[in-house]
Amino acid sequence: MSEKSTDDQKVQRSESEWRETLTPEQFQVCRQKGTERAFTGAYWDCKEDGTYVCVCCRAELFNSDTKFDSGTGWPSFWEPAESAAVRTETDTSHGMVRVEVMCAKCDSHLGHVFPDGPAPTGQRYCINSLSLDLDTDRKDED
Repeated sequence: MSEKSTDDQKVQRSESEWRETLTPEQFQVCRQKGTERAFTGAYWDCKEDGTYVCVCCRAELFNSDTKFDSGTGWPSFWEPAESAAVRTETDTSHGMVRVEVMCAKCDSHLGHVFPDGPAPTGQRYCINSLSLDLDTDRKDED
């Protein structure tokens, strides 16, 4: 596989390489900007402690202590593990204007962020379970 990355570099793979490493459902969400159906993902109601990592590149994205029940059917967080862990851009698909959230390391589509979350940030990072893995060995050290 021709993955190119160091800790501070982007992970770059060809479409065929992503297809080899991801399930068809993960590929559709992560690489083709799809969305899993609400209340169907592995983590929408998960209460376990740990760190949510990118299913594509294993970058740390969200900590379980910032996860909350938004009632939407998708895992929701009020902030990323680090601000540099994710990047955002305007998404005008489906006749709406939203803010897409992507993994900063591999550009995987994660979901969207909305300004209706709880304190202290007021943000709701609404993330597809298919784009995440929960690493229970990487608990927030703070």
